[in-house]
Formats: sequence, structure tokens, C-alpha cells
Amino acid sequence: MAGAVLLLFVISYVFGRRQRDTQDFFLGGRRVPPLVACLSFVATEISALTIVGMPHKAFVENWRWIQFLIGLALARLIVGFLFIPAFYKYQCTSIYEFLGHRFGPATQYTGSLYFLVTRLLASGVRLYVTCMAVGGIMDWPLTSTIALFTVVSVVFIAFGGIKAVVWAGAYEALFFVVAGVLAVGYLLRHIDGGLGSALQAAGEAGRLSTFCFQLNLNDASTFWAGMAGGFFSGLVSFGADQEMVQRLLTVATRRSSQKTIVATILAAFPVYWLYLLVGTLLYVFYTQHPGLTQPPEAKEIFPHFVRTILPTGLKGLVLGAIVMASIDSPLSSLTSSFVSDIYRPLLRRHASERHYLLVSRLAVMGFGLLLAGIAAACTPVVNILDFAFQVLALPGGSLLGVFLLGLLTRRKANRVNIPAMLVSTATCTVLLVLIWQQRLDLGWTWLIVIGTGLTMTLSYVFGLGAQMVSARARGQTS
Repeated sequence: MAGAVLLLFVISYVFGRRQRDTQDFFLGGRRVPPLVACLSFVATEISALTIVGMPHKAFVENWRWIQFLIGLALARLIVGFLFIPAFYKYQCTSIYEFLGHRFGPATQYTGSLYFLVTRLLASGVRLYVTCMAVGGIMDWPLTSTIALFTVVSVVFIAFGGIKAVVWAGAYEALFFVVAGVLAVGYLLRHIDGGLGSALQAAGEAGRLSTFCFQLNLNDASTFWAGMAGGFFSGLVSFGADQEMVQRLLTVATRRSSQKTIVATILAAFPVYWLYLLVGTLLYVFYTQHPGLTQPPEAKEIFPHFVRTILPTGLKGLVLGAIVMASIDSPLSSLTSSFVSDIYRPLLRRHASERHYLLVSRLAVMGFGLLLAGIAAACTPVVNILDFAFQVLALPGGSLLGVFLLGLLTRRKANRVNIPAMLVSTATCTVLLVLIWQQRLDLGWTWLIVIGTGLTMTLSYVFGLGAQMVSARARGQTS
């Protein structure tokens, strides 16, 4: 594990020592090979949330999360052929610059602030998952583990920038696959009857249920709810989230970027499937060995298995994969959005590139501290995978609605987008609270669909109203 982290610092040094400006720090000079960008994209998408959350999901439920993944795959195609051409057309460093070109600065600043809040919350959950897993395996206190990971991430990204993040991501993606394959291999060696017997036992227990085509809006596990939630979540994550899109913008041309995101479908899906299989095999393994202790909370099942069952060596490899999944943090994308969309245009115009590079590195440290605080507050969360996407849905639908309004219509709305986004976010937040309190029988995956549609509708209507008021004012003046 120490060797894996040391290699990250070597990557950071190699790619960080020649940075001259924010173009290098945030986009790597657009000289990153497409294959490396693809693997880095997958590493960012997978994260510790998948390595720990997917086995938990398959262990306690089934494989219906694949319905959500189908929606994610379809979303990539839309992003590749609708979003990416617009970002390259305007030569965006931050994708929220597109909102500035399309609508105006008010929408750009609001979009960037929405991203900062969304990414901080979602990545705080990811950091908590990682530290919970590593702390459980190493028997470290949660707060100490969070502090350690925050320091490592800040040093790695503040010096190396996006180029180090992208190259390290490619290395991490391969690490994830090797660790998952070896974990599956170990489980199969210790399950009576091997793979066939394991799948039969899991199928009889309902743990392999994958598709449910029932028309029921109240059930988030149906195909329609899962695919819709996955599709709109994918549009937010892959098209309106600077953390993911930043990797796609590091390649030289629009066509290379489009090929990269399509290739991620083939690269990411097997990794998701692999860690779902880990969860299913864990269920069969513990069923066949009832004398083994299980963790007090099911969300800790894979880290608990790694700590108590896996032999030395293999334990370190899986632990290293979880560690790698956390170091590729959102600090670079949070900083690029803050500096490009807020600091440079609003707080300090026309400063030198050296100044902006220094501010970028200081911002990495500031966002690192914020993420640590959010991670520490996530301890009460039970279903970590669902919670992460529920958090994404609240502001994510509003952000996606504005992007789609700019890409699919010619409506010129700027300031009216702000109240539309706020009303949509508030509405979805109320709905989610009602769902949590079991006072509203609605599948949570529909929230992001509602938020997107409500934002587009309100922005369009508010824009028409603003035009009518403006036209009436001009008529009275004349």
C-alpha cells in the first residue's frame, strides 16, 4: 500500500514540475492521450464508493443496480454528441463558461456555485466511504484516517495538477480490476461448489434479480425508475460536472474526446459487474460459514471481510485499491471551477498566470479541509450508494436543466435561470425529505428527472415573462 501511494507522488512530481500556467494545471495543455483520459475517467467514476458500495448493495439486495448502469451508459452517448462539441466550440477550461457564453455571467456563476456544493457533498460521502473502509481494515480511528487522506490528496494534487490526476487515474483503474479479480478468485476457492454452486445459491435467495419491468413509480428498483435515474444522473455526472468532464477536455480534439467517453462504457461496466459479483459471493461465503462474525453494519461488509479473512498480501492489494480510489479526489475540478468561474472574473481580473497558479494551489488546500469536514459528518449514513446519488439529485437536476436549456433551445435567459434553479432544488429537497420520512411513496430515482424538467420549464416560462415585461416597458417608453 505504501508503495502504491509513493508511486502517486512520483507521478505528481514528474507531471507537476513543468507547469507554467492554469492551462497546464487544469487541462494538461490538452496533450493527454485518449486511452489515459479514458482510464482516468473510469477511475474517477468508480471511486471507493463503487469498491465498497457495490459489494454492500449486492450483499443485502440484488443486481438491480445494473438497470441504473444502463441509464449511465446511454447518458454517455448523449454527452459525447451533444455536450462535448459545445465545450470545445467555446474552448472551455471550466464547463460553466459555456453557460456564460450561452446565457450570461449570472447563470455561469450560479452554475459554478451549484457544482461546488454538489461536488463537495458527493465527494465528502466518497471520502467517508474510503476512510471508513481503510480505518476498519487498519483499525484506525475515523478522524485520523480522514486527516491522513486529506493531507495526501492535497499534496498530490496541489503540486501535480490535472495531468498527474489523469495519469494516476489510469494507473488506479488497472489497480481496481486486479484487486477485484483476486478477491473473486479467493472467494471462489473458499465457496463449496465453486462459481456454479455460488450462483445457484444466490439465485435461489433472490440475490441475482437484475430486471424488474413493473410499472410502479413508487419503487426505485424497477427498470424504468432505475434507467431514468441512471440516465439523468449520468447527464449530470458526465455532462454537467466539472470533475468528470475535465478529464474529457484534456485530449487534443473534440473527436478524440467523443471517442474517449464512448470507450468508457466498455471500460467501466465490467468493473461495476466485478464488484457486484464480489458482493454476491460474500453473501454465499457468509451463508456457508455461519460461524464467522459479520460487521455490526452491513455497509462495512467488504472492508470487514478484507480485514478478518483475506491473507496478508492480498489484503494489502485490496486496501491499496481502496486507497487509490480516494486519492483521485475532486480537488482539481473544484479548484478549476472556483478559479475560472469565480475568482478570476469576480475577485481578481488581469492578474498574472503565476498568481492564478498560486491561488489554485491554495484553493486545493481549502477544499481539502471542507471535504474532510463533510466526510466526518457522514457517519450516520446507512445506505451509502443510494445516499450519494440522492445528494447528487437535489442540485444536479437544476444544473442539468440549465445546460439542456442552453443546448436544446435558443431561449436567451440569464438572471431568470437563478430563481428557476432555486425553486427546483427546494422542491426536490422537500420531496426527498418526505421520502425519507415515508410520507411520500415515490422512488427517489425520479427526483433528478423532476428537478431537470422543472428547471427547464420554469426557466423557459420566466424567460417569456421577462421578455413580455421588457417589451411592455419599451412600448411605454416609445
